[in-house]
Amino acid sequence: MGIGGIISAIIVGAILGILGRAIARGEQKIPWWLTILTGIAAAFIGTLLAKPFGWDDTKGIDFLEIVLQVIVAVIAVTLVASLWAKMRSRA
Repeated sequence: MGIGGIISAIIVGAILGILGRAIARGEQKIPWWLTILTGIAAAFIGTLLAKPFGWDDTKGIDFLEIVLQVIVAVIAVTLVASLWAKMRSRA
C-alpha cells in the first residue's frame, strides 16, 4: 500500500468512525484517535465481508459496501467504547 492508500484509509476511517460514533446509541467516551482507528478497522472488515457478495467491485459507487462498513463501524465503536470504559475503571 502506497502513501496515497494510507492517506485514503485514514480519511475513510475517520469518516466511518465519526459516522459510527454518531449513530451508536448512548455516549461513547473514547478519544478521537481511537474513533479513527476503529473506523479504519471497520472499513477493512466491511470490505472483507462485502467481497463474498460481490459488493466491493461494482461499477460506480459501492453503496452496499459502504452501508456494511457503517454498520460494522457502529458495532465496533460500541464495543470499543465498552472495552475502553472497563479499562479506564480499572485504572
